[in-house]
Amino acid sequence: MAERRLLPREDDQCSLLSKLGTDSPKPRVKFGGMFCNIEGAFENKTLNFESFSPDLVRRSARRLQDSEDSASVSDVSSVSCMSSVSRAPPQPPVTWSQTVDQPVGYKRVMRERHEGKKNIPRLTSDKLIIKGGKIVNDDQSFYADIYIEDGTIKQIGENLIVPSGVKTVDAYGHIVIPGGIDVNTSLQAPHMGMSPADDFYHGTRAALAGGTTMIIDHVVPEPGASLLAAFDQWRDTADKRSCCDYSLHIDITRWHEGMFEELETLVKDHGVNSFLVYMAYKDKYQSSDSQMYEIFSILRDLGAIAQVHAENGDIIDEEQKKLLDLGITGPEGHVLSHSEEVETEAVYRAITIAKQANCPLYVTKVMSKPAADVVAKARKKGMVVYGEPITASLGTDGSHYWSKNWAKAAAFVMSPPLSPDPATPDYLNSMLSCGDLQVTASAHCTFSTAQKAVGKDNFTLIPEGTNGIEERMSIVWDKAVATGKMDENEFVAVTSTNAAKIFNLYPRKGRIAVGSDADLVIWNTKETKTFSAKSHNLTVEMNIFEGMECRGFPMVVISQGRIILEGEKLDVMEGSGRFVPRKAFPDYVYKRIKARSRMAEARGVPRGNYDGPVHDVISMTKSVPPTPTTRGPSCPGKTAAGPARNLHQSGFTLSGTQMDDHIPRRTAQRIVAPPGGRSNITSLS
Repeated sequence: MAERRLLPREDDQCSLLSKLGTDSPKPRVKFGGMFCNIEGAFENKTLNFESFSPDLVRRSARRLQDSEDSASVSDVSSVSCMSSVSRAPPQPPVTWSQTVDQPVGYKRVMRERHEGKKNIPRLTSDKLIIKGGKIVNDDQSFYADIYIEDGTIKQIGENLIVPSGVKTVDAYGHIVIPGGIDVNTSLQAPHMGMSPADDFYHGTRAALAGGTTMIIDHVVPEPGASLLAAFDQWRDTADKRSCCDYSLHIDITRWHEGMFEELETLVKDHGVNSFLVYMAYKDKYQSSDSQMYEIFSILRDLGAIAQVHAENGDIIDEEQKKLLDLGITGPEGHVLSHSEEVETEAVYRAITIAKQANCPLYVTKVMSKPAADVVAKARKKGMVVYGEPITASLGTDGSHYWSKNWAKAAAFVMSPPLSPDPATPDYLNSMLSCGDLQVTASAHCTFSTAQKAVGKDNFTLIPEGTNGIEERMSIVWDKAVATGKMDENEFVAVTSTNAAKIFNLYPRKGRIAVGSDADLVIWNTKETKTFSAKSHNLTVEMNIFEGMECRGFPMVVISQGRIILEGEKLDVMEGSGRFVPRKAFPDYVYKRIKARSRMAEARGVPRGNYDGPVHDVISMTKSVPPTPTTRGPSCPGKTAAGPARNLHQSGFTLSGTQMDDHIPRRTAQRIVAPPGGRSNITSLS
């Protein structure tokens, strides 16, 4: 095991803050440094999650007494350049009630966290100390050791005083980062009665193998079904099968006025603060513009985040019919019917509606250059909108839809589809690196080749979804960090921290700090890894990144304070994942929304009453006939118009009543047809 080098002591103001972007463990000199004894420096920087449970507080008190008794006897040693400030000063306890409001169902959720739901096994946390690595957060990098106990980070610094029997994890030469957070997975969403090939067990197992320690999965209720019932169904399955911590989004598949009560209950009692609206899938999930405005307004009042699947469902439906009529039935028909324009138009429309409703917007699966540009321009105008490229759009393109191998082409089918432009992945990585896009996800939803073959004769029936949960972090590192587009801190931001802030998981997740969850990854930045269906941790027989070699991958993954991955050995426990509730009104998002609400209040102009003349208007209701069309029969359900009157025929008859007596006549009108009737008009032609 590599030993830490003794660094020369230059002065008493040596700092542990290293140069950003370098591998050198030599610290910079910076007046006091990161862990100096500055009064009040550590106040309110992190949450003390020990205060969540009285049992944990009692255990902490006992451990503190034990550590005082055995402070002089420790089997773990380390070397520091500043012995006088080797341990971070004690932080005053920060209770949950001091920082956040407890939702109504909070006690039930926390009880399930510690006691388990339905006797589901929980992980036994290890006592660990990570030595020699460079800690990388989204805003800083520094060299220090990390002590972990009871699933949380207890100490950060050097010359840490820890109890005996602690396992040492060597991270020398590598970086230590917060565990990844994948905020877009669909591990249970059905398609035509078929469940995804990778369920909560296989999906979260693969996530941990790739360095992701938490996911947020999409609950997709059947149209018209109860949102609460679907939420409970997902919870029951995930509690039994998930291997890592998880939370849930709720998809609104059919809107009706009675749904408000369910949304309110989910936000206040069940820890859900994000809901997705579909602009595609006509006659199934698609919402109208007026429905979206109503939903966005309700979510704003509840303090939740609106998500959109942005595609123009009406145009897609027409394009699909046209292509099928032309005999195009293969996977290429999918991308031809989902052009970049229908994604771009929907993104712009969603942002417009969200702006009018003053609701924060999260655009899932940004797949094309124009769609990314729309998000970037909206953010430059100050709108509260976030864009999410996914593993597939960052790592590959849509040229594979024209592959001669049907199974390979079908494996890439997803909505929105991958762009056929081979320059798109590099463009999206650049947008991600400069902050125009903020979060990376996987949109992981896999189906076997046999399941995909349901649409072998009709591309509209191919189940949509690709892999990416295991490859996500490596692809971002290889395409963005290794190429110099972003640094290590930005990498942490787009793979973990930004998601934690947006969805109100921070700083429990997404940061290495005292009190945060011990979800950590020791990341190898120098070596490469090749993706293949033969070696991945998924059940599907296809991998859209087959043969891709990426620099950067996890060497050690720690979840809930327990080593899950070490080297190539993956040790997971089914059902060990915990549901993580998320409170409403995340500050990172809603500070600007609240300020906009105060500034945008409608105010009338004080003026006197108008007392001038008013024109007398006689309103007449007119029946406007429908616009004629040459595209074929009218839509079913519409009343057919009656036969039109032939104006070439005279309206005069010898009987007392006339056929057009019901038509109002002008005073100067004496006849309906000119003298001679039909023959006279014909002669004029």
